[in-house]
Amino acid sequence: MFKKLLIANRGEIALRIQRACREMGIRSVVVYSEADRDAKYVKLADEAVCIGPAPSAQSYLNMPAIISAAEVTDAEAIHPGYGFLSENADFAERVEKSGFAFIGPTSASIRLMGDKVSAKEAMIKAGVPTVPGAEGSLGEDPAQIIRSAREVGYPVIIKAAGGGGGRGMRVVHTEAALINAVQTTRSEAGAAFGNPAVYMEKFLQNPRHIEIQILADQHGHAVWLGERDCSMQRRHQKIIEEAPAPGIPRKVIEKIGDRCAAACKKIGYRGAGTFEFLFENGEFYFIEMNTRVQVEHPVTELVTGIDIVQTQIRIAAGEPLPFTQKQVKNQGHAIECRVNAEDPYTFMPSPGRITMWHPPGGPGVRVDSHAYSNYFVPSNYDSMIGKIIVHADTRDQALARMRSALSETLVEGIKTNIPLHRELMADGRFIEGGTSIHYLEGWLEQHKQRP
Repeated sequence: MFKKLLIANRGEIALRIQRACREMGIRSVVVYSEADRDAKYVKLADEAVCIGPAPSAQSYLNMPAIISAAEVTDAEAIHPGYGFLSENADFAERVEKSGFAFIGPTSASIRLMGDKVSAKEAMIKAGVPTVPGAEGSLGEDPAQIIRSAREVGYPVIIKAAGGGGGRGMRVVHTEAALINAVQTTRSEAGAAFGNPAVYMEKFLQNPRHIEIQILADQHGHAVWLGERDCSMQRRHQKIIEEAPAPGIPRKVIEKIGDRCAAACKKIGYRGAGTFEFLFENGEFYFIEMNTRVQVEHPVTELVTGIDIVQTQIRIAAGEPLPFTQKQVKNQGHAIECRVNAEDPYTFMPSPGRITMWHPPGGPGVRVDSHAYSNYFVPSNYDSMIGKIIVHADTRDQALARMRSALSETLVEGIKTNIPLHRELMADGRFIEGGTSIHYLEGWLEQHKQRP
């Protein structure tokens, strides 16, 4: 096992990884920007190295600075967390060429699954169902693009092959708008991702967003840890996640879970990963794979009792998975609410100093956050400042527990989206379960007028 590990990230995930290291007896090194000098995980780290000014391009995305920090502190491994460089194949390659273990898959796996076209082709070969669409990347011939759209059937969605996080996609309802949509998406993709390739899929009208968490070691073993329902989202950004997904028969889930584990073996995947699907009319359709730990991993940890971050580290150290598929048991229900420093209804970021931070507690309540009273939320990064996660025997009990947890959460000095979460936990349709990915945006449209 590693003696010292560098955490190449910030915020709540840096603290989460730090806690995993502490339990495993591993010394942690954190890197931080000047804006994060007073962060909780910086104060708690065994060692901390400033790697640059506030802009992420000069700090958390600065590969030479991160690798230099690992070198000067004699770290043996680097954990990228999520976001930033976590799915950057070049970074993974540079980490390993510099003599460190990368807590994640190989650079080849990241490249394969990071390109949505090659990922889809790999999944088709592995027997994982995918969204119907045109084969491969779209060419330059407008006539061929039009023919492809007619074959797929409107509406279609144009997606960037190198996209992610809900960016680089455009829905097209009519043939008249098609070519312009392809050209615009292609231009945006080139600018945002350095890859102008785009592809076309059938646009599913009312799907749910269901994902399968997997873990695979370097010895040919792969397991899946159940599913998460991440359908409550705005502009493709998840706000609430839960496990298991309400209303989907276990046999259907087990069938797709087994296929995901088999696909990992087929492509030689290692580490933690998430297969993301759209689910409509009883069918699963693969959309992408995230080759890293997810923001919403705690709900899976609570229903399985498996520490995903610690298992990531053990896999990277060469250990085999400590459990088989038969030993993975899902118990109870977990719900996670992402707490963002933003206006709850306009979603404008609300950076600034937190004058009061009082998180919830009690049985079955977990709070993953780096925030504290007098903490200053910088304006340079994502607005998420923490997550409230609850676990109970049933979904109804979990909903009641989350309502209680939100009612006792107190954050002053900045705006947060906690009032929105409180409303959603009382929403009849959400309580019923099984809402589509479009539900929240429709709900927000109906609730525009606030006192």
